[in-house]
Amino acid sequence: MKKHSGYGMSQFFYAAAVVAIVILGDHMAKALTCSPVEFSPCLGSITTSSPPTSTCCQKVREQRPCLCGYMKNPSLKQYVNSPGARRVSSACGVPFPTNCN
Repeated sequence: MKKHSGYGMSQFFYAAAVVAIVILGDHMAKALTCSPVEFSPCLGSITTSSPPTSTCCQKVREQRPCLCGYMKNPSLKQYVNSPGARRVSSACGVPFPTNCN
């Protein structure tokens, strides 16, 4: 009778882990792509007093890691740091960055 070495299951779990890392890594990379165009669903709420939509809030949450970079960009700073953008961020429950060194 031949003993089962156990390599089959460990190799399977290793392969599954590698596949999961590749898939999740690819998804995370897409989610963290900084693009100010992503805020287009928020434009009406930023420029008027209308409340942000759920799509807008989703985009604000997705782009949160990018806010400091936008604030450092001279072309974007005035928009990102505007009272309307701060109001939308607050309404969406996303803390506005205060220390962007």
